[in-house]
Amino acid sequence: MTAQTDQLHELSGAQPVEIENPALDNFEHGFPPGFGPGRWGLFAYAIALIFACFQIAISAWHVLPSQAVRGIHVGFLLLLTFGLVANFKAKSQTGRWIGWALGGLGFWLGLYQLVFYQDLILRDGDPTTMDLVTGTLLIVLIFEAARRLMGNALPIMCGVCLLYWFFGQYLPAPFNHRGYDFDQVVSHLSFGTEGFYGVPIYVSATYIFLFIVFGSFLEKAGMIHLFNDVSLGLFGGARGGPAKVAVFSSGLMGTISGSGVANVVTVGQFTIPLMIKFGYRRAFAAGVEATASMGGQIMPPVMGAAAFIMAETLGVEYSAIVKAAAIPAILYFASAFWMVHLEAGKYGLKGVERHLLPSPLKALRERWYLALPLAVLVFMLFHGFTPLFAGTIGLALTVGLILGAGIALGLATTTLRVIFWVGLGLIAAALFREGMDIRIVAGLIALLIAINALTIGGRATLVTCRNALADSAKTALPVGIACAIVGTIIGLMTQTGIGTTFGAWVIGLGQTSLFLALVLTMVLSILLGTGIPTIPTYIIVAALAAPALEKLGVPLIVSHMFAFYYGIMADLSPPVALAALAAAPIAKENPDKIGWEAMRVALAGYVIPFIAVYSPALMLQPGDPLANLIGFWPAVAYATIKASVAIALFGMVAIGYLFGRLTLIERLVAFIASVFILGEFAYSDLLGYVLAAAMVGRHWWLVRNQLTERPA
Repeated sequence: MTAQTDQLHELSGAQPVEIENPALDNFEHGFPPGFGPGRWGLFAYAIALIFACFQIAISAWHVLPSQAVRGIHVGFLLLLTFGLVANFKAKSQTGRWIGWALGGLGFWLGLYQLVFYQDLILRDGDPTTMDLVTGTLLIVLIFEAARRLMGNALPIMCGVCLLYWFFGQYLPAPFNHRGYDFDQVVSHLSFGTEGFYGVPIYVSATYIFLFIVFGSFLEKAGMIHLFNDVSLGLFGGARGGPAKVAVFSSGLMGTISGSGVANVVTVGQFTIPLMIKFGYRRAFAAGVEATASMGGQIMPPVMGAAAFIMAETLGVEYSAIVKAAAIPAILYFASAFWMVHLEAGKYGLKGVERHLLPSPLKALRERWYLALPLAVLVFMLFHGFTPLFAGTIGLALTVGLILGAGIALGLATTTLRVIFWVGLGLIAAALFREGMDIRIVAGLIALLIAINALTIGGRATLVTCRNALADSAKTALPVGIACAIVGTIIGLMTQTGIGTTFGAWVIGLGQTSLFLALVLTMVLSILLGTGIPTIPTYIIVAALAAPALEKLGVPLIVSHMFAFYYGIMADLSPPVALAALAAAPIAKENPDKIGWEAMRVALAGYVIPFIAVYSPALMLQPGDPLANLIGFWPAVAYATIKASVAIALFGMVAIGYLFGRLTLIERLVAFIASVFILGEFAYSDLLGYVLAAAMVGRHWWLVRNQLTERPA
């Protein structure tokens, strides 16, 4: 980190904050640092390393059947979840023994899919007593693991689904189903690919884990410091600079990390105290960071874990999801940037003094190579490579950079370091040209590890890499367990058809008013998201409402993105607002106040999905009515401009400022203009633009006259 950044840390009074809020004690958004006390912690650390190495090996070499990989992945999730929860929460050795025993049982239940793989295929639909015992225990342990990690909301919801599955035949039509025996439910849920081992856990076992490791290694390589220095250098000196730094830096973090709350507690440790120091209200500062950090889940190329599930569910390339998300993501962060700009103008907030700011060009010159793995990842995703292969190569390149730096530091002269880096670059280029054979890539990494092991600095680098692997396994637990338990809802809908009933309601409502159908879907997403994480929220709403929206003419990717966006917005919406909870101890402010401020700053996130439904070109999707008149790319440009104007107007309404403070009448007119621009009726856009131009012009004229009439 640069000397200027260190000075800013001292100036802001930023200190590492331990999250002690009781609402986060269920570990949904991460465990405390480390792996627990004494030998128990060492054992958990070793298990985490084995888990991470297994996942990387499976990503590189497909040596096991998919069903076996899913089973082992779930086994590791249960083993490490019960073990770590016991390490951190058990008050006695006996409690830790019990926790690890439950984890060991869970690991065996997952391994059952590998040991009896052939037999399970042959007796599909005719389970043995051992199969039923194994399946029942798996249900119990997954529900208990989810409860210990995420609290009661998600297990209760899935438990209600189980009750409906078993007893729904006794309900009146149209809520009833034909009835299913115990063995049918257990077999469907605990075996096959439509329950616990469905698409979400497949994605968790492949893409999600790999990209978590990728992000972890980039952070260890110093990417956060690079993002902070570039953001500070570009925007720190502007009006309200610290808040603009928070938005821009969190947006950059979103390119490598899809975890919103993790971004809050990493970037926010620096940006929130800095914003407060320079005059922003505590609730607003924390709300800005919460909003920007949650946007990481919609920021390509990594995005949130739900984006991988979306690609797999829809059967499209991940690059198609990235393309659809690109313009809305830029608009989301541009909106947050606009909000903090207006807030700074309203309260006369200044930027950081220029001499305290790092040089963005110097930061890029010194650490430009850290962007290489991200650039390679983007290139490969947009050139037809699978996310799994692209992520593996991106991870290998990141590890190569870290290990190469460990070797270069041990070289005596600058000339030797230059020769080493040029040689390593030529080898990497040759591998890239020859098709990037994963065996050769692995061999090169092994050679770099061996060389690092010979020096003190190199061994320290290896320890850093080892810690990154173990931390990645720990980070993956809440996501993985959520993907497993949500299989209950998927299994229920695939076997009983209840999703069709809900879809019929949405379609019936949509025939009267598509807008009402969208509002119903939005409310469902936000209500579910207040109690459960983004991933299960998206999966549930997408399964229930997205097919219905498609039948109403909404492009499929747009309908899934609609559910995805509001699942993310739920983490900003009170009364729960998990991102606000994470920011509260850093800002020393009430989480509810932070949540309301975050909703205000994130206003774009609430309107962009509606704009995309009526103008699919905003997500680069076909079906935009305007595209038939002016062409596809002009329609994309118009949809982007239209959304930008609407977002700008909503920002003025929310903050109450433009060139000066807005009157109540001016805010009301701006709101009406923004609604017209969003509306889909005759001349609505034209009316909106005329109203907006008239209001802005009049406001500018009045403010200008007030300034000229003010005595010198």
